[in-house]
Amino acid sequence: MQKDKMNPVSLLREKAEMLGRLPKKEDFPPEDVARIKGILGPWPRALEAAGLKEARKKTSLDKNREKRKRKARLKRRANAKKRREEG
Repeated sequence: MQKDKMNPVSLLREKAEMLGRLPKKEDFPPEDVARIKGILGPWPRALEAAGLKEARKKTSLDKNREKRKRKARLKRRANAKKRREEG
């Protein structure tokens, strides 16, 4: 297989051009789907990364999720620092 054929973005773009529509997971062999999703993430995000689909807008749910993750990360860091200082 050629080097550019292994690039998941190239795979998605070529398939979209060939089909004349957004490619579906079913349009690829399972090993290609696994490679694409393994590198680019979930299928919608992979299509966005390939420039085939407009990136979704962040909803309030997405913003809240990010805020909770950030807060948890800061709390873990503070706890780790406290443990280092104690021990």
